[in-house]
Amino acid sequence: MDNSFTFPRRQFLRRCGLGVGSLALADMLIGQSATAGPATHFPARAQHVIHIFLNGGMSQVDTFDPKPELTRRAGQMLPFDNLQTERKTGVALPSPFQFKQHGECGMPISDLFPRVAECADDLAVIRSMYAELPSHEMMLMLMNTGHSRLVRPSFGSWLTWGMGTENQNLPGFVALCPGGLPVAGAGNWRSAFLPGSYQGTLVDTAHSDPTKLIRHIRNERLSKSDQLAQLEVLQALNARHLAQRPDEAELEARIQSFDLAYRMQMEATDAFDTNQEPEHILKMYGEGTQNRQLLLARRLVERGVRYVQVWHGAGQPWDSHDNIKDSHRSVANQCDQGIAGLIKDLKQRGLLSKTLILCSGEFGRTPSVEMGQNGSGASQGRDHNHWGFSLWMAGGGIKGGTIYGATDEFGFKAVENPVSVHDLHATMLHLLGFDHERLTYRYAGRDYRLTDLSGRVVNDVIA
Repeated sequence: MDNSFTFPRRQFLRRCGLGVGSLALADMLIGQSATAGPATHFPARAQHVIHIFLNGGMSQVDTFDPKPELTRRAGQMLPFDNLQTERKTGVALPSPFQFKQHGECGMPISDLFPRVAECADDLAVIRSMYAELPSHEMMLMLMNTGHSRLVRPSFGSWLTWGMGTENQNLPGFVALCPGGLPVAGAGNWRSAFLPGSYQGTLVDTAHSDPTKLIRHIRNERLSKSDQLAQLEVLQALNARHLAQRPDEAELEARIQSFDLAYRMQMEATDAFDTNQEPEHILKMYGEGTQNRQLLLARRLVERGVRYVQVWHGAGQPWDSHDNIKDSHRSVANQCDQGIAGLIKDLKQRGLLSKTLILCSGEFGRTPSVEMGQNGSGASQGRDHNHWGFSLWMAGGGIKGGTIYGATDEFGFKAVENPVSVHDLHATMLHLLGFDHERLTYRYAGRDYRLTDLSGRVVNDVIA
């Protein structure tokens, strides 16, 4: 490991023989901050990340990558013989949505996102993303952890391990998802071989009552002083137990979780109570679960949470295998106003410059129509497409009004300046002040990193 990397305070103390349990107990008793300070390789442009995850796969040719050739070739087979997708596809399917140029930059955006289009000059759209396979599970893992098959720490875990958190009363990494789990579940936000304290905390945003968002956030039987006395005894016993087992990472994580759970009672309900917002802010974001959780994301980064992931919902809501016109319209309507509201709200609060927003799915969708899997005709939907797709970033050092890369004339495959998921992660880490080749963690005799053995910084999207 590169010795120039500065370790977070907890890891430094552990290397000096003090476990997290001892540190947590000492902090609690004498009032010191348990928050690790930023430990970056160079000055960071961004301090926080909000990942808006349109899980299921947003269609690039229906949102940010217009392809007039699909209209000209409607009903014709496309000249691709060897581009495998998950299911059988047929002829070219023109987009049912209208594209217009927006902002001073003239960025083409479809009418699926009319509110987001108002923020065109803040967006950097990468049209040339590509992944490895047309599989939800594997590509979700790749997008989140940098590896499609093996258990690896997620981006949020790497970031909170590297930078620490700015608020000791809230988790440094929060995953917001209404109504259940996305495909691959907690594997999307796990810490893997990093200490367990850096794993994401799931919050089911289907509830609007802040006391129901996090189970058992309030103790109805004990007062705060009684809880503190109980916790002091528990932490003292745990610290003694840990001293005899100094290399038990899971035990350290459990000790810290008790400490954090106590502290969260003081701040979590406040952070998740959107009713505290003035009426004009609530109107800016709009109604509905998606828009409310985007407002929650702003409230969390405002309070120092390092990484917030905003999932559209359980399963794969954007997986439009059938009738993409209605299905994509439905899910876009649920979040368009909230996404635009988030960008505008962060900007007016002076937070956009230090908050990196990423909006993506795990892959894109085919420009050709998907055929019915029971032998019937076309479904008017699109299959998974990992060969080429779009995503966008904003804030946190991003060059707004930028379009980078290109797919072919049909929107099937990245052909100009292709960008891998490792390239994306390298670029995001660069904006957060890290050299992705030097942010490593030694495990099982090897130095691991988020970008594995590849990755390059896409400088053209950086301001």
